[in-house]
Amino acid sequence: MSKKYGKGPPDPADVMEEVMNRLSRKSQHFGPLIFLGLVLLVLVQGVYQVEPGEIAIIRRLGEESGRAGPGIHFIVPGIYTQDTVNVTIVQRLEVGFRGDQARPAEAQMLTGDENIVDAQMIVQWRISDASKYLFRLRNPEGTLHATAEVALRSVIGQTTIDDAITKGRGEVQANTRVLLQRLMDQYDSGITITGVKLQSVDPPDEVKDAFHEVVRAREKKEELINQAKGYRENLIPQARGNAVKMARDAEAYKEQRVLRAQGDAKKFESIYAEYSKAKDVTRKRLYLETMERVLARVPEKTIVDAGLPGSTLPVLPLGKKAVAAGALGATAASKGTAK
Repeated sequence: MSKKYGKGPPDPADVMEEVMNRLSRKSQHFGPLIFLGLVLLVLVQGVYQVEPGEIAIIRRLGEESGRAGPGIHFIVPGIYTQDTVNVTIVQRLEVGFRGDQARPAEAQMLTGDENIVDAQMIVQWRISDASKYLFRLRNPEGTLHATAEVALRSVIGQTTIDDAITKGRGEVQANTRVLLQRLMDQYDSGITITGVKLQSVDPPDEVKDAFHEVVRAREKKEELINQAKGYRENLIPQARGNAVKMARDAEAYKEQRVLRAQGDAKKFESIYAEYSKAKDVTRKRLYLETMERVLARVPEKTIVDAGLPGSTLPVLPLGKKAVAAGALGATAASKGTAK
């Protein structure tokens, strides 16, 4: 305590004066260090880096004043602030499940034919407008999640359970993506939906096995119908081809018969012309030619000539048996002569 205060209590004004004097004397030594520290603090808080694929939104006293691309930038702390978002990365949102855990409250929904299904969906999205994404919605990802659930419920509510589980899955995905994008555009969210994929659409666990049996039976029915249609498509052209072939064969047979009849008629006319010139000779020639053709097909023949004298046997056997019998007779005659 300074001696000028005397023995009584110190005067507050004197105390403050003495403190200020001491601080002024010390500031002469530490002033440059303090200034350098303030400069460093400003640099540390004001310098920032924007990575490739990112956009920085610059705000001056809370109001957007500009944007910055990839690189190192500087702002004045306290007056300017910046928010950085990645506009190239595709992010993933899960509806009806989280990882390996199902969320029945999100997954269960009613189909157009009043059946309950558990639907799980993955939404792929990215930021297309950084300003809208940052400032239009309080919670963009939460809004996207709720809107995706609403869009899926709306589409499933207009689809029958058979279509949702089997052949209509692609249509459900496409319609959900269109509806979700339209809703997010209405919210000025700055979000673009790049893909919607249904992970599963199944009936509740209590009836899942029975329903899958019904689905398999329907698939088997469709398979048999398709096989029958394929058989029909194969059989009908084949029958038509056979019919055309038979018709052409009949036409060819008709032409053949007509040509043969015409040839036979011309042949008969030529023979008749010759017959008219020499009837006896022609008649005998025709008889001999006919007998030659007929007898050639008879293996064993016996000729009987009634004009021979009574003492002569009027039978002449011809053929293989007759030749063999003649050979045996000759052998026996030779043996008798030898005796």
